[in-house]
Amino acid sequence: MSVNDGKKRCSWCNLDNDLYVKYHDEEWGVINFDERYLFEMLVLESFQAGLSWETVLNKREAFRRAYDNFDIDKVVSYNDKKIEELENNQDIIRNKLKIKASINNGKVFKKIQNEFGSFHNYLMTFIPDEVIYENHKTSSPLSDDLSKDLKKRGMKFIGPTIIYSYLQAIGVINSHDDDCFMHNKNNGDNPIN
Repeated sequence: MSVNDGKKRCSWCNLDNDLYVKYHDEEWGVINFDERYLFEMLVLESFQAGLSWETVLNKREAFRRAYDNFDIDKVVSYNDKKIEELENNQDIIRNKLKIKASINNGKVFKKIQNEFGSFHNYLMTFIPDEVIYENHKTSSPLSDDLSKDLKKRGMKFIGPTIIYSYLQAIGVINSHDDDCFMHNKNNGDNPIN
């Protein structure tokens, strides 16, 4: 079903995919520092490596079921049996290295939460006080620095491009096209907090 509501959206948004339009209109570029959401998007973005976001998004609900709704305490306790179950789950992306990385990254995420009080607090040591508005980039000094630190802490599949996409997903970077109705809609000039 194609969206025909007269709203101008980013050129990449597939109007024939309702999930994609909903994600574009309600999530992408909108500030969201909920800890579960921060973890979910980190896992999903790491699975995107080498694939399109639309592919990952189409499997999002299956990922939520497979990953216990991204309950980090459950994810970090996954054992070999659960890893095998994930590898055999045809509804998600069955990349063994990415699956193992997601569990590993969950453990690092928890360590960061324990060290800083929350993953959000950790992010705030890197991100500026206001939303960054920029288009047509795939990395930045911010994504380079954050990726480098996360790698140093032991995370995998989180290079500068993945982290840049992550920062867009959680609303730190607003890359909506200048003529997109979402460009200034939710963040405006509001500070990040």
